Amino acid sequence: MTTEPTPDHAAEAPAEDLPLEDVIETLRAELEQVRAQSLIDRADLENQRRRMERDVQNACRFANKQLLGDLLPVFDSLDAALAAAGGSGPLHDGVELTLRELHRVTANQGLLQIAPAAGDAFDPESHQAMSVVEAEGVAPGAVAQVFQKGYRLNEQLLRPAMVAVAKAD
Repeated sequence: MTTEPTPDHAAEAPAEDLPLEDVIETLRAELEQVRAQSLIDRADLENQRRRMERDVQNACRFANKQLLGDLLPVFDSLDAALAAAGGSGPLHDGVELTLRELHRVTANQGLLQIAPAAGDAFDPESHQAMSVVEAEGVAPGAVAQVFQKGYRLNEQLLRPAMVAVAKAD
């Protein structure tokens, strides 16, 4: 019982045992397999490179997330100090200048404030309803009162704005 060499084993057989056309055809098939595998490997490497680039960009964009998140109570304290300082005077002006500068620095890092006003439409993506209240002159389902401002870091919600929503009639 004799077995004919399969194309995988043809390269291992001595060349003089096979017709020249069969050897050429076997080598062409192997070359095509190598080319196909090379294209697959190149595509895999390119996909891996793109994935790593995206991961590095995201790591850079959100590297300061913890620090900026830790600053949110500072913003709240400065807002409370502004409210307590009254409408004018050196204390009010100093706190306002400090808060404005802090907003400028953090905005350069991608932190944006979510500060809805009374009457603005309620947005469940960036607002958290804490209560439903009756509010004169405010459309039902709209923001009636803001308890705490919210913040986003590069389009990612860090903290939603805490609001009261106007009750439907």
